[in-house]
Amino acid sequence: MTPIISIRDLEKTYSGGFQALKSVSLDINAGEVFALLGPNGAGKTTLISTICGLVQPSSGQVFIGGHDNQTSYRQARRLVGLVPQEMPTVQFEGVRDLVRLSRGLFGLAPDEKLLEEILKDLSLWDKRDAAMKELSGGMKRRVLVAKALIHQPKILFLDEPTAGVDVELRRDMWRIVSRLRDKGVTIILTTHYIEEAEEMADRVGVINNGELILVEEKAALMSKLGRKELMIELSDTLPEIPESLKGYGLELGAEGRSLRYTYDAQGERTGITGLLNALAEAGLRFDDIHTKQSSLEEIFVDLVRAN
Repeated sequence: MTPIISIRDLEKTYSGGFQALKSVSLDINAGEVFALLGPNGAGKTTLISTICGLVQPSSGQVFIGGHDNQTSYRQARRLVGLVPQEMPTVQFEGVRDLVRLSRGLFGLAPDEKLLEEILKDLSLWDKRDAAMKELSGGMKRRVLVAKALIHQPKILFLDEPTAGVDVELRRDMWRIVSRLRDKGVTIILTTHYIEEAEEMADRVGVINNGELILVEEKAALMSKLGRKELMIELSDTLPEIPESLKGYGLELGAEGRSLRYTYDAQGERTGITGLLNALAEAGLRFDDIHTKQSSLEEIFVDLVRAN
């Protein structure tokens, strides 16, 4: 299968000497949902901007639908819809006119039926004549999505699309992503939310310090990232872990008032039931118990160390 996006040895060094991308190579297949994960400053936005032709690479090549995005920019860009992180600076333009203009920029004739369909899908129809300055942050984000979809791209880039938005918009976003995937649209998204990647992605890539350090099928990656912590707040101070509990790999917290148990959330057996029974048999009482999953930031630190 010929990839719809092919990236070869892509590098970007800014004038100040900062190297944002380091020899990135990646193929993305038509119709797949690819999640690009990484901590702040990892290079996610630079990579997307370079693929879309908004940032000039220092070296390397990007092919979109077989078109070199530097020498055949118009043909490549026509295939792409981009929802950037940045909120729009246009304040006085009406929603409908702004989205309609975006379609015209690609040399396409107006399509009022499609425009209405997209605005209704994004719950923007009632705001179609409102100026951008009148909209909430969440509504402005919806307008960015509408602008990206109006020319019916084959590839949709979503750069942190649900960062700082309300739950309703997040649900709308993933409903639209599901619908577009069913239509064969290729979707590349960046996100800090591991549950979004788990829910939507076919493959996941991890980028850190400008390097693509990992690309895997979602199931394989989630197995690696599926560790959780069970925190047990003890009723009484515990000077040391009893001999009967040492097989669980527990860690004693500060002042001996808590126990931490790490387990594989993806495994068939977590061992939690056995641990709780063992605590009772050891005569240990606890006031509270709760789980915690490492943030992506913490997971990425572990991945970087491992690589």
